[in-house]
Amino acid sequence: MADVKELMSTPVGVVRDPGFFKKVKGVNVITGTRATGIDRTAKRVTLVDTQSGKTTTIEYDRLILSMGSMPVVPPFKNITLQNIFTVKGIEDARTLKEKAAAGKRVFIVGAGLIGIEIAEALAMKGLHVTLAEMKEQILPGILDPEIAMLVVKHLREKGVEVLTSCKVEGFTGAAMVEKVLTDHGEAPADLVVLAIGVSPNTAMARDAGLEIGATRAIAVDEHMRTSDPAIFACGDCCESAHIVSGQKVYLPLGSTANKQGRVAGINAAGGEAVFAGVLGTTILRVFDINVGKTGLTETAARSYGYEVETVLSPAPDRAHFFPGAKPITLKLVADKKTGKVLGVQATGPGAVDKRIDTAVAAITFGATAEQLSQLDLAYAPPFASAMDNLVVAADILKNKLCGEAKGISPLEVRKKTKRGEDFLFLDVRSPGEHAEVRITGTQLVPLGMLRERLQELPRDKEIIAFCKMSLRGYEAQKILEAAGFSDVKFMDGGVLAWPYELEQ
Repeated sequence: MADVKELMSTPVGVVRDPGFFKKVKGVNVITGTRATGIDRTAKRVTLVDTQSGKTTTIEYDRLILSMGSMPVVPPFKNITLQNIFTVKGIEDARTLKEKAAAGKRVFIVGAGLIGIEIAEALAMKGLHVTLAEMKEQILPGILDPEIAMLVVKHLREKGVEVLTSCKVEGFTGAAMVEKVLTDHGEAPADLVVLAIGVSPNTAMARDAGLEIGATRAIAVDEHMRTSDPAIFACGDCCESAHIVSGQKVYLPLGSTANKQGRVAGINAAGGEAVFAGVLGTTILRVFDINVGKTGLTETAARSYGYEVETVLSPAPDRAHFFPGAKPITLKLVADKKTGKVLGVQATGPGAVDKRIDTAVAAITFGATAEQLSQLDLAYAPPFASAMDNLVVAADILKNKLCGEAKGISPLEVRKKTKRGEDFLFLDVRSPGEHAEVRITGTQLVPLGMLRERLQELPRDKEIIAFCKMSLRGYEAQKILEAAGFSDVKFMDGGVLAWPYELEQ
């Protein structure tokens, strides 16, 4: 983007300024003015001129609140030191850009969407970036741990220091920040960015006596109407309904705000539009990989009381023989009782957006794993495999739901190892693959030799088989079960989904 004005322009380059809205839309835009209160009885809004301080009022028949959100700024020690920033608007971004010189050390507090995007941008400008997250993983609430760990792995490969379970307590310095104080110790910093999240701007709504929901955002119905029939709300100041769980949620996203704004505008003008709700669909690019999610994570689904089945499925994003094919890893989450798909996550350098968007449609209309596996998706080698990634993942999910496939996640395998459990971790790849890269503590028996070497394997131990993507791992499970082995599983996703260190 060459000019920041492009953010406020139409696709043909016309800037959406007050003149544009007056001439094209017939809307009067009042700038340099702050709304400070609502008199619901008189149906008046109090306005204050930000330069002169003069107070005026404006009457309304219908009122729409779109007051957005505010950055969360905890009461850290020495929070007023210079070079500690939040990034909410264009001016914040401009200021940070001016301060961000190559070689400087920046400490980012919060590893959500904004924190990760800032980390990428500043690392690419040559700054030394530390990204700290108080919770156990990055992108909490957006990704499950095994997908988040793959993103962390990539961030570290790009030179970003990532700290999880790291609580920031304050800052030190004379006039400008010099160090960040955490429960992990002190970290030097020339710049600090607070990217902890946002909270809904509800002060005026509260003062007016409007209902505030359990999410601490303005409560609205499907028509975006507040507890006052004459007042609507949309965007980051209000809550939404989650399509899968049915629960009220606070998910401030630009896509959601635009759709809610359209519904609120139609209804304030006397129409009858409905906002169907959200799935929390999210997508971002992190250096060379893409990350996407829609619906419920496994963690969220379990918290809502679902008994879930999951799948980790890595594969090329198009026919493996076509030039430019790149890997992606999908995670599917489904309800064991009904087979309904509850959520999908994806990451990798390949095309995740089309899989996430397909999943959005499927989940919105209540598709099961069976229905997802039967979707007639577009196929040609430049665009997809004959069996698209999403279809393959759905087929694995079907096999798991009916008990044919017995998978275990890399995280559970790691926990077993740390607990000292006695199991055989069986690598069924080729000797060449094993020599190139391998997981510590595994035994190699190539799949093609498995039937010949059954006598080498213990029948009194749990066996967990894996390969590059775990298709051969699943085949190994079936071979061993047919040979009378009673406790056999395959590791979901294989080596490509293993988020821990590998031996070279």
